[in-house]
Amino acid sequence: MTTFLLRRFAYTVLLVIVATSVAYVLAATQLNPRARYEGRNPPPPPEVVDAVLNDLNMNDRTPLAERYTRWAGGVVRGDLGRTVDNTSVDEEIGRRMWVSLRLVLLGALIGTTLGVAAGAFSAVKQHRPVDHFVTVFSFVVLSTPVVVIAVLYKNAGIALNDALGFTGDVKLLYTTGEITPGLEFWSREGLLDRAAHLVLPSFVLITTAIAFYGRYQRNAMLDVLGSDFLRTARAKGLSRSRALIKHGLRTALIPMATFFAYQFALLFVGATFTERIFGWHGMGEYFVDSIIKNDVNSVAAVTLFVAVLVLIAGFLADLAYALLDPRVRT
Repeated sequence: MTTFLLRRFAYTVLLVIVATSVAYVLAATQLNPRARYEGRNPPPPPEVVDAVLNDLNMNDRTPLAERYTRWAGGVVRGDLGRTVDNTSVDEEIGRRMWVSLRLVLLGALIGTTLGVAAGAFSAVKQHRPVDHFVTVFSFVVLSTPVVVIAVLYKNAGIALNDALGFTGDVKLLYTTGEITPGLEFWSREGLLDRAAHLVLPSFVLITTAIAFYGRYQRNAMLDVLGSDFLRTARAKGLSRSRALIKHGLRTALIPMATFFAYQFALLFVGATFTERIFGWHGMGEYFVDSIIKNDVNSVAAVTLFVAVLVLIAGFLADLAYALLDPRVRT
């Protein structure tokens, strides 16, 4: 078991190095930071532009291998470089990842739990009204763009605030930002305010997660309902509900462990529309803005961040596999 996990870990680390290197090369060759200085009146002297881009390690006239070596050396030392605005990429990542974590963690955990439960229950009640309801709900949500769902929730929050008379600065549900400016993070007012800001964007992630995991869990559960080991468990005296939970659901959860691990990692930069619409300045927004700004170092840093998350997710998925499937341990 230990050898298996170490081999998987080493393999994933190698993939992270390859993925981030390719991402840096693509960003450095396809993005054009020099375009930020074009069209200005009066135009800045070319030597000044070259000097600024050299300081940022984004000068397209410098050989790519030299730029990559400088960037990789900084990564090894824990320095991800500077943004096109000459701010620290490390500070931007450090600030925004906690914003995304607060947004993603609650929505992903609650949505996954409810989705797995809904999918399993729908499979057990196959072709009954509850199964039809879960199926229709999942198809409707999955076929609706996330941006539309986010706007619907935002408008619903505004309507609810108006209906309950919250028209001033204090509201029941907030539709913009992660906290009201001026409140302390750990104060009682600050925590309640953050919770009120978190409700609507979390509902967006919860709704999409229920639909996504509900469909996968239903199909996985249907595959094991007629299996021999469930009939054997019933023959040994286990009740139907206990056999379904202890043996059926546990087996059906094996593929879901991989889905959840990787989806949770990718949500850090995948909740772009939710962050944009509700004004949360997280990793998804940062990644899109970096591409628009031709910010090579920031794009490479976000790619590295996601690659490391995928590494951790894959390792945790292997651990979950080992816990759910005893065959993996041998």
